[in-house]
Amino acid sequence: MDSPATPTWPQRSAPVFLDGAAIASALTAREAVAAMESVLASGFDPETSAPRTRVETGSGTFMQMPASHGQYVGTKLLTITPGNAASASPVIQGLYALFGGHDQRPLAVLDGVALTELRTSSVSVMGAKLLASPGPKRLVVFGTGVQARAHIEAFAELFELDSVDIVGRNAEAAERLVKNAEGLGLPAAVAGPEAVREADLVICATASPTALFDGAMVKASAVVVAIGSHDREHRELDDTLLARATVCVESRDSAAREAGDVIQAMESGAIAGPADLITLADLVLKRREVAADRPAVFKTTGMPWEDLAVATALYEACTRHDYEKWNN
Repeated sequence: MDSPATPTWPQRSAPVFLDGAAIASALTAREAVAAMESVLASGFDPETSAPRTRVETGSGTFMQMPASHGQYVGTKLLTITPGNAASASPVIQGLYALFGGHDQRPLAVLDGVALTELRTSSVSVMGAKLLASPGPKRLVVFGTGVQARAHIEAFAELFELDSVDIVGRNAEAAERLVKNAEGLGLPAAVAGPEAVREADLVICATASPTALFDGAMVKASAVVVAIGSHDREHRELDDTLLARATVCVESRDSAAREAGDVIQAMESGAIAGPADLITLADLVLKRREVAADRPAVFKTTGMPWEDLAVATALYEACTRHDYEKWNN
């Protein structure tokens, strides 16, 4: 699809490289959300987005996520190496390659892990903002890893948070996350799954293969965002919640392929079928409304068009602010 305006790129002899520090400095979560909402508002249909591909390697998995929109095209390349958990190397490593213009020249290479961290938390907060009612919120976070931290920061930027409760198996990591939240000026504490009863916003960012809590505990006014599972066999949310909730996904096609929470709920009948799902595009374009008398669930697995939208916004921001000096 064509963008409303054709951007103008400076001439370069080589692509600019944006590392993690550049990415963290160049774009806020609010700006990343605006970039993705702009793509959806332009009429782009995520149902037509190219699926991610994966190749099993001798050490793990290699993944590619291509996308095109307007004058930009790009792909994220990631390796997932479980054995690295016992070494100094990260489990997930990657790069994003961005091309643009009528000649499709290479424009930038971005740190793929930093891009993913920003994109994932920004997608989650975008869905939550579209689904949630106005007003202060009590946030409960399941998980203590990098994404849990990134989500707290993004939600603190776009929501008025009264408090943050951290639920995690690793007590030391949970305490660290509490201190991080307190550093943002938020009252925070370590809690158990029962904290869901009082939550207005719930983030599930774990590697759990089974449901994290009883869905009957979730308030009718709450929004639950689940990001941890991205295959058919894993889920963080139970049928009780999914049967009660308005369920939002990035696209029905991607959810049917990768969202174990949704796939298993449709197989059990907790969700009648794909027609019961609403999408981010439905909400941005105001094609569907969210019921006020039931919880809302946003199940996200990540899509290539989102990476492209955020990578594009990062590149344009860095170009405007002359971040080329980082590559000299």
